[in-house]
Amino acid sequence: MSSVPTVYDVANRSGVSIATVSRVYRNPDSVRAHTRERVLSVARELGYVPSGNARGLASRTTGVLGLCFPDCSDPDAEDADAEDDDAAMLYSDQIIRGMERTARRHGYALLIAASPKGGPESLVAKVAGRVDGFAVMARTVPTEELEVISRRKPVVMLAGPCEGDDHLDHLDHLEVANSDGQQLTRHLIKDHGLRRLAYIGSAEESPDVEARFRGFLEACTAADVETADEPALRMPMMRQADGADAVDALADRDGPLPEALVFANDQMAVGALHALQRRGLRVPEDVVVTGFDGIPLGRLVRPALTTVRQPMLRLGEQAAELLVQRLSGAPDREPVSLMLPVTVVRRGSCGCGEVEGSGPQLG
Repeated sequence: MSSVPTVYDVANRSGVSIATVSRVYRNPDSVRAHTRERVLSVARELGYVPSGNARGLASRTTGVLGLCFPDCSDPDAEDADAEDDDAAMLYSDQIIRGMERTARRHGYALLIAASPKGGPESLVAKVAGRVDGFAVMARTVPTEELEVISRRKPVVMLAGPCEGDDHLDHLDHLEVANSDGQQLTRHLIKDHGLRRLAYIGSAEESPDVEARFRGFLEACTAADVETADEPALRMPMMRQADGADAVDALADRDGPLPEALVFANDQMAVGALHALQRRGLRVPEDVVVTGFDGIPLGRLVRPALTTVRQPMLRLGEQAAELLVQRLSGAPDREPVSLMLPVTVVRRGSCGCGEVEGSGPQLG
């Protein structure tokens, strides 16, 4: 016997097949009680610890789910701001937490990969080869590669609209009701009487950010508030530094600042709060600032950030649930498409005070 006991050793000592040992750990209720206890007793005696690879010998599974999301950091930037990187990670961290917690409850581990923009596509292929099912953030993996992966194992798309790509319409899909963030714009117009609003978006065409801007436009149109068909500014990276740059750009223009700065995400909004403070401008007395996402950082700044909270934790939980369902006997069902609601959170940066979760539940 080798120094490290293997599934072969347990099967041989127990007098059962490797497949039976695998079922004891992967689906114990499918094995008769006395056989299950004999296998577990031998495993304890040998000091055997099951691994995904060992279980996979019999079942062709790994016991692992995968998650791939974009790595937005810029390792080549000499002036990279560590705080920006930390804030950006809070979004992905929440999805990871939700997915890992649900995967663990079903007996799976979670393997994650942060894919750098323009990075090697082989990274995704390597991760996909080590997992039973795969969740991927929209626009992280090229369509051609994702189509190949989805032929061999279940894939769930996270965020971004499901329509518009016929090659991926067979995949399960989770989306956030981004355009429902218009309720925040309505709040600024109706409850605070603001008429000059500036939306700050992203230079890259993100489906989520574009949906948020459409919601902004719909709210302005419904209230007969004049606004342009394009965001007031499109920023490169949507980081805190970009939010600060947006404040500088708007302040340097002729005329007064807008009454409200509606940012496409919380990171930029937090950067704007710092920049406005440096300029001696008060929030919300001189200008209102709002964000989108609901990252924990928004509660820590002063004034606390009014935002639209999306269900990041639930995105991860639902992704794992859908993958487990596909792996548990429903591989050929019709693709599932779920729209998760958002919540308006009114805080001090719009003038509502430090009231957590006072906004309406949407969706």
